[in-house]
Amino acid sequence: MCKDCNNGTVSRRGLITGGLALSLAVPLAGQALAQEEANPAPASPDEALQRLIEGNARYVANAAINTDHSVTRASRAEGQQPFAAIVSCSDSRVAPELIFDQGPGELFVVRVAGNFISEEGLATLEYGVAVLGIKTIVVLGHTACGAVEATIQSISDNELPGGHLPSLVNAIRPAVYDVLDSAPSDLMAAATAQNAKLNAERALNEGPILSEAHANGMLNSAAGIYDIATGKVTLL
Repeated sequence: MCKDCNNGTVSRRGLITGGLALSLAVPLAGQALAQEEANPAPASPDEALQRLIEGNARYVANAAINTDHSVTRASRAEGQQPFAAIVSCSDSRVAPELIFDQGPGELFVVRVAGNFISEEGLATLEYGVAVLGIKTIVVLGHTACGAVEATIQSISDNELPGGHLPSLVNAIRPAVYDVLDSAPSDLMAAATAQNAKLNAERALNEGPILSEAHANGMLNSAAGIYDIATGKVTLL
């Protein structure tokens, strides 16, 4: 028998505990609802991209607004509704949710060293568009990218690295070759930017799912470079 109950009556402790739980639950639920209402899904691809731009501006200014990740945890358990996909490098200094000041459940992130779109990444993006309804794809390169540097070195040495690393080098190689003839003053920066551009173009040209969504005005893409030192994302 419950030691806090006596002849069907609830103890004072039980009332206090229950009242405290209820008093906490109500405002938390209200906060979650308010956050969702204040941050509705973008209505168009352009609005989705603009939300990312504004979020990065807050991040650069150290004025992030997405700092309480627990208040909507219960609602996130019911499903996800991300509005944008980010194809980013696996570099530990590149954290898309922080860079764009977005909360959990708002970004659909594909990460691989060198931020290129593999067949698996392409399928992931197709799922994001067809099933989750994402409206924009940003391919995010970054300064001091080790994968791009390794590709440049491999081309210079005319030698592939060991293990499975050649798969990364071969994926990034086209971007390096594209800019070599122009002899850029900063080959790393030029190759990094071109790699992001090529993959952003692929995100819109691959059929049937992504290309059709783009043709119907339901999807756009952009290439960007994240400056690790400043935190700023520059769209190309």
